[in-house]
Amino acid sequence: MKKIRIASGAGYAGDRIEPAVDLMLNGNINYIVFECLAERTIAIAQQEKLKDPNKGYNGLLEYRFEKILPICKEKNIKVITNMGAANPLGAIKKIKSMAEEMNIKGLKIAAVLGDDISDKLDRYLDCEVLELKIPLNTIKDKLVSANVYLGVDGIVEALKNGADIVVTGRCADPAIFMAPLIYEFGWDVENYDLIGKGIMIGHLLECGAQVCGGYFAVPGYNEVEDLWNVGFPIAEVSENGDVVITKTETSGGVVSTHTCKEQLIYEIHDPKNYMTPDGVANFTTISLKELEKNKVFLTGATGKKKPATLKVSIGYKDCFIGTGEISYGGSTAYEKAKLAGEVVKKRLDFTGVKYDELKVDLIGVNSLYGDNIGKKLCDPALLGEVRLRVAGRTVKREDAVKIGNEVETLYTNGPSGGGGVTKSASEVVSICSIFIPREDIELEVIYEEV
Repeated sequence: MKKIRIASGAGYAGDRIEPAVDLMLNGNINYIVFECLAERTIAIAQQEKLKDPNKGYNGLLEYRFEKILPICKEKNIKVITNMGAANPLGAIKKIKSMAEEMNIKGLKIAAVLGDDISDKLDRYLDCEVLELKIPLNTIKDKLVSANVYLGVDGIVEALKNGADIVVTGRCADPAIFMAPLIYEFGWDVENYDLIGKGIMIGHLLECGAQVCGGYFAVPGYNEVEDLWNVGFPIAEVSENGDVVITKTETSGGVVSTHTCKEQLIYEIHDPKNYMTPDGVANFTTISLKELEKNKVFLTGATGKKKPATLKVSIGYKDCFIGTGEISYGGSTAYEKAKLAGEVVKKRLDFTGVKYDELKVDLIGVNSLYGDNIGKKLCDPALLGEVRLRVAGRTVKREDAVKIGNEVETLYTNGPSGGGGVTKSASEVVSICSIFIPREDIELEVIYEEV
């Protein structure tokens, strides 16, 4: 039975490059896939593109391709990535330029377009926003971006046309891993159980090191060997959709039934109905078996027909966040930090700073779990150091700036002994969603060759 080896080269926008290089040199892989696009990332990239039409792709694209271009050519490894973000066309032009500078020839590079519908939003202003339960028209003046979650179609088309490197914008995470399986095995996209298996494989790989022990590691409970050198996963996929998840012997980490189960339930909501543009997967039918160390066999995922609508990720200018931090040490660190937080809040109210929400955290005490749980997990009297963080959500930037400024004034206005102040004020682009008919999407694949 024919088998394909697909590897994950990144699990998020700023991920490490060394595990990807290790996979390409030592993993005996056919494809490497870089998943680098979170929900807010593309909205931020759209803002960058507005400032410079040549930008808007992942900020590490050039750094990554400088490392991998020579290897993918030498070892005939195909690359698929959503590093195109808001500008896939600009991304492939940059990759072509880099290949020419490296004197690398014989590469066909494809950009999948069609996810950006920012210029078509007027026709969807009556749609209800999923998270806010209001018509999109309500936030019309704040809109920054609108990108549809695409499926496999554009990537499969590019591979059929001989592309060695395929760059997308907003695309469903499992799709960028499943597309080469559909292409290589000739899968029928209406064979829903096969598509369910492909979605499972993509979901296992999409977060990089997580399935190799990254999120599994808990000192004293779940020990993970050489976590500093944790590897990224490889999926050895059979034509029938069965898969073995593994990693290179040269990397750290662990692949086990536990790490695979942990990744399977990550960010999927309903495990019986994991919805993607290409189908709806059922993960409750999966069985796992550890074949040997760092090799786990998975089978049994099933699927259902793909949804009639596609999700659109919409970025909008939401608010400003002002933050200030200061540290206190010694036997009275907790009392000083607590008093300092009270002082800042009273000062903000006294000076008329307008905020919609204010959060006063004592980092290490209550910043994660709140006062009640936090105090059960630690005894404030035993703390030798506490860092105060005051963060506020505001409509105007000037109010956000004043929050950090008030924390800074604690330096000389007390309580005593504060140090290490940091402050910032930044605009927040938030994300919301609508759903549109999939028939509205117009795919286009553009090619560059060197």
